[in-house]
Amino acid sequence: RRFADRTVLRVRVLAVRESEKFPDGVKYRLHYGTDDGETLIRYDNSHGVHERHTPEGLDDDYEFPGYNAVQERFWAEVEQCRE
Repeated sequence: RRFADRTVLRVRVLAVRESEKFPDGVKYRLHYGTDDGETLIRYDNSHGVHERHTPEGLDDDYEFPGYNAVQERFWAEVEQCRE
């Protein structure tokens, strides 16, 4: 989804078989950024590693709190960015 302020929201969530790589049975990419490709906030486990990205890059201190908590945190951060 593209917004009038030139930001973009992309959400991709897939149900996958539970495994060591995807213990919650969910593969996800939750992205909010700008039209010109800047990441404002992104959570993903596309490669089997849970990551949080900010405009500064990869958040090395991020600890995965569980998928439901990631969803809540992502939407709260998007709302905060849009204020």
